[in-house]
Amino acid sequence: MAHSALFTGLALSLQTWSYRGRFAPSPTGPLHFGSLVTAVASYLEAKSNNGQWLVRMEDIDTAREVPGAADDILFTLEQFGFRWDEAVIYQSKQHAEYAAALEKLVNSELVYPCCCSRKEIADSAMHGLDGLIYSGTCRNGALAKQGRKPAMRIKVPDSHISFIDALQGEIGQHLADEIGDFVLERADGFYAYQLAVVVDDEAQHITHVLRGADLIDSTPRQIYLQQVLGFATPHYTHTLIAVNVQGEKLSKTTQANPLDKTKPVLHLWQALDFLGQSPPQGLQTASLPTLWDWANSYWRISNVPALRHQIVRGF
Repeated sequence: MAHSALFTGLALSLQTWSYRGRFAPSPTGPLHFGSLVTAVASYLEAKSNNGQWLVRMEDIDTAREVPGAADDILFTLEQFGFRWDEAVIYQSKQHAEYAAALEKLVNSELVYPCCCSRKEIADSAMHGLDGLIYSGTCRNGALAKQGRKPAMRIKVPDSHISFIDALQGEIGQHLADEIGDFVLERADGFYAYQLAVVVDDEAQHITHVLRGADLIDSTPRQIYLQQVLGFATPHYTHTLIAVNVQGEKLSKTTQANPLDKTKPVLHLWQALDFLGQSPPQGLQTASLPTLWDWANSYWRISNVPALRHQIVRGF
């Protein structure tokens, strides 16, 4: 199973590593088919490149965490034959690292306090790619409001940030026009996903990020944070996500069924088929090692459909 490893947070150059990928589930419920698809793709792409595959538990938002879900996810991965190469990292234990990154940005005068309420933002904001675009009310000095703790926002540049996705091609955003100054630390003291994932990827020396296409619009923000923090930018691949017949991403919110732990071969075969790998029908009843041997031999990222989502039934 996993080897022990220390999470040092040291910013070593990504060039030190050939390929380090990761799977980062949120413990909001049992593992479902949509998460399995991402796990399979990230695992096989790492192994096909003679790389390392890490698991990170994104449990930074404790209000959404389901007790016992993290252990259940890890147990399911084990039952399905996944093997990670270092100790599992839990975001809930990395607050000191996030605080240090935020302080660096504050000292660079890139971050400012924002006391605006959700209603105030909604009343003055336009809709962008990922929610409301903050109008910048507090950019030049927050108006202190009694009893209200500020959130911390980062100033975004009036420029275009783009990257080449291995499946989706060139992706770009004008952060000021399409996103706006975004939150790094919420008013309730929780660090935002955008900051946490950037700090984690750097500290774990992640060279390649393969994840669902639902996160593709977050990538330019993360690249910007990498730039201002002096971090290296990994290679990105955003693969298609599984959606139900209503077009909703499979998740706990959309009542996606948990994986049946007694049917790992069947579910893995279905994930490989969903990912365009065309596994032979006979592998549905093969042994788990036989299925993994085939997957490791025949995995091709080029066979994955260059789509952002695809309907899956029965899950």
